[in-house]
Amino acid sequence: MNLTVFGIGYVGLVQAAVLAEVGHEVVCVDVDEKKVERLNQGLIPIFEPGLESLVKENHAAGRIRFTTDAAAAVRHGQIQMIAVGTPPGEDGSADLKYVLAVAETIGREMESAKIVVGKSTVPVGTCEKVKARIAETLKKRGREDLAFDVASNPEFLKEGSAVADCMKPDRIIVGTSSEDTEMVMRELYAPFNRNHEKMIVMDVRSAEFTKYAANCMLATKISFMNEMANLAEQLGADIEEVRKGIGSDPRIGYHFIYPGLGYGGSCFPKDVRALIKTAEGVKFDAKLLRAVEERNNAQKSVLFDKVNHYFKGALRGKTFAVWGLAFKPNTDDMREAPSRTLMEALWAAGAKVQAYDPEAMQECQAIYGLRDDLLLCGTKEAALRGADALLICTEWKSFRAPSFDALKDALRTPAIFDGRNLYDPKVIARYGIEYFSIGRMAA
Repeated sequence: MNLTVFGIGYVGLVQAAVLAEVGHEVVCVDVDEKKVERLNQGLIPIFEPGLESLVKENHAAGRIRFTTDAAAAVRHGQIQMIAVGTPPGEDGSADLKYVLAVAETIGREMESAKIVVGKSTVPVGTCEKVKARIAETLKKRGREDLAFDVASNPEFLKEGSAVADCMKPDRIIVGTSSEDTEMVMRELYAPFNRNHEKMIVMDVRSAEFTKYAANCMLATKISFMNEMANLAEQLGADIEEVRKGIGSDPRIGYHFIYPGLGYGGSCFPKDVRALIKTAEGVKFDAKLLRAVEERNNAQKSVLFDKVNHYFKGALRGKTFAVWGLAFKPNTDDMREAPSRTLMEALWAAGAKVQAYDPEAMQECQAIYGLRDDLLLCGTKEAALRGADALLICTEWKSFRAPSFDALKDALRTPAIFDGRNLYDPKVIARYGIEYFSIGRMAA
């Protein structure tokens, strides 16, 4: 099938590459000329396991192309997929200006029937706005004879495993009331729907809402577990043992109940806030969602509070090793990452940071630039040298089994503040290292 994807960000690029991999002819269009040029040269703007080879191979085979020519892109695709960003506005609501700009472009350039698919995460009712904008643009052109439909097809990708999630999706949500559109969408996703039925077809508004409900449910599990961790610490319980105990209940399960420094990234924070604003728009008090956001914001300061308490507030002039900058492993994404809250609090207190992350170093440099109080180190060991303590923000696998003897020798103060509970407190104690984690008493 011929497919056009508007927006070559995280969602658009991954989805386009995977659809090209199964044989569809995909044209990706973006307004960023430099990004398009780099992609045509084989330079991938984000780190995502498996994505680079997928893009390069399909680009070489001619199944995926990148362009800034919106008119040619609209002509190419029977399906027009909108995967542009919906950044939060000042009040937390989703900004739809890019989505609606694409809708206008499609209406302006289309010369044949189109199916417009909303892939971006958008508030309930957005597809109706997209439909109205296209219809308005066609009317101005005097081309009301051109048929089109608008469907919702939200993404459910996890950063760090997005390619696999696309290749073997848990579910494919399609919002449409048109049998013809449903048939086309089934053809588009047929290669991913062979073993058993994964496509769930529903009305458009329910499909749009499903995406928000899913992300907010997962964010709620994280915030609940962090609240339990903070309480467990006060009561002398071990949250890691509690996690095993409750996770064994199949009604709860083990996913998203790991205590830590809170959620970050591009989805959960934005989507929780956006759904709160949507609720306010219909005069509904989203008490639980507001509590989820409040707990998460507070959780990002937990590690700094532990460090500040340990050093009795005397952080000025001290240097701290920070392991992990990305908001989660297997990505370079630092959007709303707990590491940012931690480092900014340390800097405000007069401390310096020596940081290491396997993938997010360049992103950190882009965010903070050159600073006298930030040293980006080439290895995790280099970040330890001369530091007053080690602070862990991301659970990269390469952090799981360090040489604790070497770690102790490198630090001025043998202390680890672990925001991801990577280690066994009893093991760390044998090395003569003080250990502070989340939801567990110090050994």
